[in-house]
Amino acid sequence: MFLSHRAAAAARVIGTVGAAAALSIGAADTALACSISDFSAAAVCDAGKGVIRVTDKDASGTPATVRLYMQLSMPGGERLVDTKTIEHPTAQGVSVDLIPLDWYAGETFRVHVTAGGKVDDDIQPMTVVADETCKSSGPSSPAPATPSAHPSSASSATPTTPPSPAQSSGAAAVPGASSAPSPAGGGSGLAETGADSGTTVIAGIAAALVVWRRML
Repeated sequence: MFLSHRAAAAARVIGTVGAAAALSIGAADTALACSISDFSAAAVCDAGKGVIRVTDKDASGTPATVRLYMQLSMPGGERLVDTKTIEHPTAQGVSVDLIPLDWYAGETFRVHVTAGGKVDDDIQPMTVVADETCKSSGPSSPAPATPSAHPSSASSATPTTPPSPAQSSGAAAVPGASSAPSPAGGGSGLAETGADSGTTVIAGIAAALVVWRRML
C-alpha cells in the first residue's frame, strides 16, 4: 500500500512536468507561427521613386508572397500591378519594394499576403500615398525663359537677303532706259546725216548745169 502511494505521487509529478513541457512547446510554436501581424506596408520614396515597401518580421522564416493591387476609381475595381516573394524572413525584418504603375496623392493600394498555408490575408489598413511622399525628391521643372524687355539692335534688325544669281543675271541683261526724250517723228542721227548728203548732191548738180550753159 505504501508503494502504491509513492507510485501515485510520482505519476502526478511526471504528469505535471509533462503538461508544463507541452504547454511550453505549444507556446513556443505559437510565438514562432507566421501571421498577418508580422507584415506591414508603407508608401515610401526610394531615390526619388515612389514604392510600396512591405516588411516581413516572421521569426519562423516562412517564405511569403506579397501582391500589390491598385484601387481603381470604379466601385470594387482594382488591378494587380506587382508581385514579390520574401524567401527568408527574419525576426529583425526583411523588406521588398513593390512598384506601382503611377504615383499621386490619395492613391490607394491593397497588399495581399500568402505564406505557407498559414497566412492568406490583406495587410490592414490599406496603403495610401500621402501628399508629401516623394514631393521633394522628384525632378524639378525648369523655370520658363523670360523674354528680354530690351532686345538688342542686332537681333531686332531685319537681315537683308542678297539677290539670287537668277535675279542678278536678269537685271544685267536688261539695258537701262534712257532718260533723254526721243526726237519727234522717231528720227535719229542717221536720218539727219542722210538729209544733209542729199542737199549737197542737188547743189553740185545745179553748179554743173550753170557751168555747162556758160560753155554753150
